[in-house]
Amino acid sequence: MNKLKQQFVSDLIADHGNSLERFLTRKLDNPSDAAEIAQEAYLRIYRLQQPETLDNARAFLFQVASNLAVDHLRRRTLHYRFLKSEEGQGEEAGSQDPNASGASPEKILAARERLALIYASIDELPLKCRQAFLLSRNSGLSYTAIARELDVSVSSVEKYILQALKHCRAALARQDGAGNPAAVIKRP
Repeated sequence: MNKLKQQFVSDLIADHGNSLERFLTRKLDNPSDAAEIAQEAYLRIYRLQQPETLDNARAFLFQVASNLAVDHLRRRTLHYRFLKSEEGQGEEAGSQDPNASGASPEKILAARERLALIYASIDELPLKCRQAFLLSRNSGLSYTAIARELDVSVSSVEKYILQALKHCRAALARQDGAGNPAAVIKRP
């Protein structure tokens, strides 16, 4: 039974692998994401009880892959929106470089304290989350490369990085609220 399933999926990959990846590349505009989505689609078909009994396996494969691609695009859009909102808040807080010449010692000290707080909040993160965040920010690796490095899915990498950003943002908000008497008064 298992050999029949393996052979069926192998034949499906051999017959439709290239066309599926081309289809997904057009949809996602990223060949590496397309390859990952295609692999996930094959895996989903393999997990079926009896995939060899599908009436139109090619159509089912493409539909599964299309659904996975749409989910991936939604997550990507949410991630970019979140990053844009983070950038917007950074601009509102003041875009002056605290290390620029002419910056007051107080501003430099405050910036160093914020940086220390960010490092401390990164250290509080779970291991995989911290690794994904640091590989992204320090090493500049793509989400696909990070996923390979950590042996997780790209969507897990996206979730880890969002979790790290939210955690750092919350730590900064707590610090800003503690140093701002008006913010403390507004809290219930």
